[in-house]
Amino acid sequence: MASRVRSSASSSARILLRPTAVPTRLPFQTPWRRLASNNSRKSGTSPNWIVNSLGVAVAGTAAYLGYSYVNGDFKGAWIESQTAPEKQVINVNDLRAQFIQEKRSLKSPAVYTWGSNIYKVVDPGSKDTDVKTPRRFKYFNGQVLRDFKVDEKSGAAITEDGDLVQWGKGFSGTEYKPSKTLTGKNLKSLAISEDRIIALSSDGSVYSLPISKEEQKTGPKRRESSWVPFWGSQSGLSYRILNPNLGLGEKVTSISAGQEHVVLLTSSGRVFTAAASTEHYPSLGQLGVPGLTWSTRPKGPVDICHEVTAFIGSKVTKISTGDYHSLALTKDGRVFAWGDNSFGQLGVDYEPELPYKDAPVSLPLQKLYRRGLYTLQATNIAAGGAGSFFMVDAKRTLGPDEDPQAVRDLGNLTADTWSCGRGIWGTLGTGRWVHLQDSPTKVKDLSGLAEYDETKNKMSPIRLRNMSVGTTHVAAVMDNKTTVSSKPTDSLDKSRDFGLDVLFWGGNEHFQLGTGKRTNLPRPSYIKAPSESTKKDEPEARLQIMPQHKGKVGNRSVKMEQRVECGRHVSAIYSSTI
Repeated sequence: MASRVRSSASSSARILLRPTAVPTRLPFQTPWRRLASNNSRKSGTSPNWIVNSLGVAVAGTAAYLGYSYVNGDFKGAWIESQTAPEKQVINVNDLRAQFIQEKRSLKSPAVYTWGSNIYKVVDPGSKDTDVKTPRRFKYFNGQVLRDFKVDEKSGAAITEDGDLVQWGKGFSGTEYKPSKTLTGKNLKSLAISEDRIIALSSDGSVYSLPISKEEQKTGPKRRESSWVPFWGSQSGLSYRILNPNLGLGEKVTSISAGQEHVVLLTSSGRVFTAAASTEHYPSLGQLGVPGLTWSTRPKGPVDICHEVTAFIGSKVTKISTGDYHSLALTKDGRVFAWGDNSFGQLGVDYEPELPYKDAPVSLPLQKLYRRGLYTLQATNIAAGGAGSFFMVDAKRTLGPDEDPQAVRDLGNLTADTWSCGRGIWGTLGTGRWVHLQDSPTKVKDLSGLAEYDETKNKMSPIRLRNMSVGTTHVAAVMDNKTTVSSKPTDSLDKSRDFGLDVLFWGGNEHFQLGTGKRTNLPRPSYIKAPSESTKKDEPEARLQIMPQHKGKVGNRSVKMEQRVECGRHVSAIYSSTI
């Protein structure tokens, strides 16, 4: 395993360390040293030092052999005293700190949840109103999931077979334990609004159904077709299908939902929006269509899909939504935002007379850096609650009046993370508590990080692999590597990549940060891995996310990875199929 160093590309260096297991050494293993030099002998020092030295040596050897004999390793001790100690071979079956999570993940996949349990979402079988640290969700033991979402009032997951599972008091006030609802649709991902679940199937179909089990039973039901001609049947539960106006061969590939709206991304890079609430129609510009309100909406279903035309000519590669706003990332590295801007979450100036934008606006990335000195490209986005995050690659270029010989960082590439919006709980990760932040601020703990690549003999930037933003708290998974030779397609059991760093910060009113304390954290911080052993001597390990690896699901070997999910006052880690 190649050695790696993490440092900041800025002037203030930061080093992130991984816990390591320290091999123990038996007593008296250090080689003896001469107690006198040749000069001392020449100066006429008393010869008694020879007798004293021999006495100490004999006593030490006797003690060492006696210790080894008592511990049943006399032969090994004698051989070890005669030869140099070999490099220790670490057994992955040992519960050492850096192997604990890998061993569990390879043995069996699992789901861990923590935070608010008032509505029985974190642990349906527990009377606890709050779960302070990550706890195993027993229903999902041994299961690999396609997707997993948790909210304060309800939770939803898609099984490996593509079926929807729901639970929590928001789903049923009397039967709030996990139960399969929408089945047979080959679902692959889902999103949760204030009262509906939006689910995407592998063929690109988008389903919208109420969260409430009662409404699923009593609401209007569709007539479903069958592979047998003229042989159809009525659906067992109420749901709707969202139908964007797609082109030939085009299909929906990604979905993301806020409290009242949902955003759809197609294979052609087009964006559509639709209402996603039974009780409220989007009124803060969430649909991204100028002038669209309840009174001006077109004829047809309330949840009719609208294309966001501001992106025509630019292919969108990723979408993300907060409670009442949305972000979009284009292929050429630009970030667009629209919807509510009451807390500056759009990254543009807050205007009291118009606290929202009903058409996408482009974030001025150039204003964040010294103009003319950097080539900028946004690489990732994340939104949640009233906060927004975006990641930018900044490459140092030569300014108009600069001497190439005098610029030391010419060509250097740094990966920075920026945030804006509501930060009163420390959600922005900047170390400050602010109500409104309409000017993007750099998250220093997640910016300018680098690691030395021994294969290329240079520093490489550490980017974020993934980020999940809840209502008041956030989690970020670093794309760090412990083995420079590993490839994205390598499995954990082949590459020895033991884990990706994950950090949490923000609001902690329901212990959703997993620290075991209620204190809010304004800066990204590590938390401890969940303990599943009653042994007091089990070493503590900080929580890490397992990258792609092969694990056991029954008698099958399945490729999977761990993912982190932040919802409304709740958090989760689950094993997902690849």
